[in-house]
Amino acid sequence: MDKQLGTVLIEMGIITPAQLEEALMIQKKQGGRLGWLLATLGHVRRNDLFRALSEHYGLRFATPELSRILETLDKELAQKTPKEEALRLQSLPYRIENHTLILLNAYPGNEGVSRFYKELYQVDQVEEWVVTDLDILNLAKEVYGDPLLKEAVYGLFFRNPEESAYKVFSLSQFSFLIAGVILLGVFTAVFPFVTLRVSLLLIQMLYVILIGFKFILSLYGTVDEITYREKPEDYRNLQDSKLPVYTVLVPVFREPEVIGTLIEGLKRLDYPANKLDIILLLEEVDQETLAAAKSAAPPANWRFLVVPKSKPQTKPKACNYGLLFARGEYLVIFDAEDIPQPDQLKKAVLAFGQSDASTICFQGALNYFNKDQNLLTKLFTLEYSFWFDYMLPGLYNLNLPIPLGGTSNHFRVDALKKIGGWDPFNTTEDADLGIRAAAEKYKVGIIRSTTYEEATSRVWNWIRQRSRWIKGYMQTTLVYNRHPLKLIRSIGLKQWFSFQLFIGGTPILFLINPILWILFGIWIGWNPVWLSELFTPALLFLSLFNFLIGNFLGIYLNLLGAFRRKYYPLTFISLLNPFYWLL
Repeated sequence: MDKQLGTVLIEMGIITPAQLEEALMIQKKQGGRLGWLLATLGHVRRNDLFRALSEHYGLRFATPELSRILETLDKELAQKTPKEEALRLQSLPYRIENHTLILLNAYPGNEGVSRFYKELYQVDQVEEWVVTDLDILNLAKEVYGDPLLKEAVYGLFFRNPEESAYKVFSLSQFSFLIAGVILLGVFTAVFPFVTLRVSLLLIQMLYVILIGFKFILSLYGTVDEITYREKPEDYRNLQDSKLPVYTVLVPVFREPEVIGTLIEGLKRLDYPANKLDIILLLEEVDQETLAAAKSAAPPANWRFLVVPKSKPQTKPKACNYGLLFARGEYLVIFDAEDIPQPDQLKKAVLAFGQSDASTICFQGALNYFNKDQNLLTKLFTLEYSFWFDYMLPGLYNLNLPIPLGGTSNHFRVDALKKIGGWDPFNTTEDADLGIRAAAEKYKVGIIRSTTYEEATSRVWNWIRQRSRWIKGYMQTTLVYNRHPLKLIRSIGLKQWFSFQLFIGGTPILFLINPILWILFGIWIGWNPVWLSELFTPALLFLSLFNFLIGNFLGIYLNLLGAFRRKYYPLTFISLLNPFYWLL
């Protein structure tokens, strides 16, 4: 170890002195490991870097022998090392020979690591063999395969079954539902007219409450002092050398055509490349996307993680699997087609720096880059602009639980692991996680940075997506209403009512809106006697109030979103909002 790593790389003919000088200058500014700097600059291939590292320490380079190592690995011995420690230390025991533990290590030369294994295995000597970080990943999958997968799928369920959507209905909820259906059937059979009138009255009252609640949220969302609003000088003064490692999870499925665009998009992030840990999450059954990712040859700070085939095959399961291998202090999720603003990660770091450990997550805004593609994408853009620019900030300003968006969620990794990660069985795992964070006494904040994604431009795809959201919100409502009193004690009465209205009420709004429009259409078209008799003056007034004021507020709120984003051409499109709700 007499020679520096840079000198070894030059002597091996892997880099030039000019390339070393370039990397050293960047290291002086950004900090981090020299080897990874050279790799992310494209000057060193991964295998060459670790081969030079073994030369630097005078150790055996074992990557060329990996096939033999996998065949002769003492799995029972290796499994004595807790998987969390093996992944944290980037090392795994291979065998014990002549009272010496042979340790496969991606980052050798650390006395603390050697001491840990000596104490764990009660040996006097540790002999290190150098392998790459990807070798450690594959070895860990081989050694801990089933436990890793089970944790990704059932980790939350094992931690607390009551918080998992593995079983949606509890026995008491199912019994209550059956009893309710029976009672409704009996009352409808005996008092059909009264039952229908009371049902309509309750629906109209609920509609008023839900629309009013969302309007109040939007008013509070106009307050600009949200969470942490960084000053320009804060961003400029942020020192790259003090930035932590940041993990980026990118789940993809059957999207080989977007890989190249994805790589280029994440390259634009204003964050030191050697401190980015980008994990591309691929499904085992999706060999086409894996092949496209390999042929794209992304930078050295990318890792491909193939999620083993199992049910459910969902995005949250893949994210849980990726979380197990995350190296960063913080973690963010981006979808394959996402284009985050370059400042987003640094803004999140600044926000975390201004908050205490009780803040688990900061949510970035989402919007669409194809807003002008057709009428549906324009209406979808208006909805998203209002949701992320007014609704979620309104929830924050009122100290209410915030359902997360599906992407651009920035987490403290340790806290995310502590509360169990994502629920693989919930179709809106993001909203579920936001509510669970509140139940666990954590806070969610908002950052003013936007990720642009692609809005669905086809009505049928939009309906499928909206149906999945409605189902997920209903799942989340049922999961956290298994023990209502417990939830009230945990988050508070005001927050509990907000959860019922926002998470439980959102799918109700979507489901009852078409019913009200159908009744309105029948009244306009035919005006049957039974309908006129059904609507008492009070019920008719309430219905007209909801129709006129509710639709006016819907249009007005969409206008707010358009003006904040300066999407002025979309202002007239907001007039079509009532018809958008019919979908």
